[in-house]
Amino acid sequence: MSFQNIRENINLAIYDSKDKAILVLRVLSFAVSIASIITLAYFYGFPIDAATKANLLSIIKISFFFYVSRYLVRLFYSFEPWIFIKEAWFEGLLMLVLMIDGLGDIFLGITLEGAIFKQLGVQSFTHFYLVFIQIYILIITAFEIAKIGAFIPRLKINPAVIFILSFVILILAGTVLLSLPEMTTMAGRMPFIDALFTSTSATCVTGLIVVDTPTYFTTKGLVVIMALIKLGGLFIVCFSVFFALISNFGVGIAKHSIIEDFVHKGSVLSSKGLFANIIIWSLAIELTGSILMYFSWDEGIAFASNSEKIFSSVFHAFSAFNNAGFTLFTDGIYNEAVRYNYMIHVWITLLVFFGALSFMAILDLFSFESLKERGRSSWKKLSFGTKVSLYFSCALVVLGALVFYILEKDNALSEHNTIAAIFTSIFQSVSRTSGFSTVDFNTLSLPVLIMFLFLMFIGGSSTSTAGGIKISTFALLYASVISTITGKKHAELFNHSIANTLIGKALAVLMFFIAVNIIGIALLSITEAHILAQDNRTMMDLIFEEVSAVGTVGHSMGITSELSYAGRIIILLSIFVGRVGTLLIAFSFGRKASSSEYKLPDGHAMMG
Repeated sequence: MSFQNIRENINLAIYDSKDKAILVLRVLSFAVSIASIITLAYFYGFPIDAATKANLLSIIKISFFFYVSRYLVRLFYSFEPWIFIKEAWFEGLLMLVLMIDGLGDIFLGITLEGAIFKQLGVQSFTHFYLVFIQIYILIITAFEIAKIGAFIPRLKINPAVIFILSFVILILAGTVLLSLPEMTTMAGRMPFIDALFTSTSATCVTGLIVVDTPTYFTTKGLVVIMALIKLGGLFIVCFSVFFALISNFGVGIAKHSIIEDFVHKGSVLSSKGLFANIIIWSLAIELTGSILMYFSWDEGIAFASNSEKIFSSVFHAFSAFNNAGFTLFTDGIYNEAVRYNYMIHVWITLLVFFGALSFMAILDLFSFESLKERGRSSWKKLSFGTKVSLYFSCALVVLGALVFYILEKDNALSEHNTIAAIFTSIFQSVSRTSGFSTVDFNTLSLPVLIMFLFLMFIGGSSTSTAGGIKISTFALLYASVISTITGKKHAELFNHSIANTLIGKALAVLMFFIAVNIIGIALLSITEAHILAQDNRTMMDLIFEEVSAVGTVGHSMGITSELSYAGRIIILLSIFVGRVGTLLIAFSFGRKASSSEYKLPDGHAMMG
């Protein structure tokens, strides 16, 4: 009997039990993931003795055994095992690593990660192994939750509600974790409002902080912040893409193949799934950035160990690509230890730029399929969305760098030579979306601060980790203004005509951001009177803080830690509203009206 016949007989035997077995696995997987996260939270958050540590690690190992078993069961129940292995290759690779870890731990007393870290000169690799475990478990949990996304249209649950709840749950979870005693170097727990502020800032990848990150948090606390940054960035990009699809095809698309491509019905880790591409590409870029940073730190930086050097590289790569702005240096990149480390500046600049570039544009520019298609068809050009993201991003970088260099060459740039001054100007311009800075913003001239307000207000591209009204919104408004000035009937951009409905969306986003900023600034002017009363402070400090918060940028004039409780609540709400606002508006416009087959009488008003 051939293998094919044997497999067909097995398929017939397991056919009736497949659906029930897969459902049980999903329920158990979600339960195991939650239990593992709680175990890790206890491990990280509370002082424990050696015996308790061993017991907790045993629970984690059992959960890993479950994940491997689950994969093998799914493989067994697959009617076409080879196709399953091919489509779920990334998940299979992770399972292989786990099996190698298990066998190494049983027979050799060391894991694969342990052997690698030992070769790198890292003797105490427990924390790194736990980071690997935590990230893996969080990814598995996120995937299990993401699979629910395929059923959202069928259940008639507003995706906007799912998006908001996802962020709220993640922020609250981060708040609880950061409030645990082992997360900070200070005695006792972090105050709730400060933990909530930090969790919101990290999850919304903003970077505004009320404490000194490198000295206030322990390594465990920094790991939590890094996890919040990564998960927050993934939520932002994935929901941005998901909302874009819904806006194009409508909510009632439960059977549409585009959703099956986004959260692939066989495996969310499938190489065919857009969600999988987002995960893989983002991790690949961050890993590359980590390696480049590791070999670029100045020898004068006093890393306590090679472990700290590796962690610093990974942390800053994650923070930069996700446009989070968190650093492990007091005063940020302006710190004396890294202020003149230009290679680090180069990698941060590139990571921030690509993080603020549309993820769809990244795939269009660099994915193997796109490159192969353009190589095969010379006439194939970049998509309209990619051109908008790339060309306008580059234009804003050049504009910001040029203005900064001209106005600050005798001020903030006076200590740099010409080449260094030019690159520093580019760094500041690119960092309009991230909050990184190599200059003291309190020393900048008023025209430069106004320029930064403009750049922060615009932000980055859609389907990216950056905030603001988005470059696409700015591009549409620009095209509309030009068409009005030149007397054209329709707005045009890159040889494409822009529909009036898109112009309406752009205007709605613009008005929303203007309104939120005005309300926030007005409230801060009431609650932060003590800051305005200081001799060296002006209203610009509050305006700058609010625009930075709504744009989820992270730049500050240094007043964040001086904010009152009311002021901190205003800023964290501004961060949250600024992060979710544009997506919700875009989604609301994507919903179809009950009827559009009518036209009201034209209204006329005097302009100017």
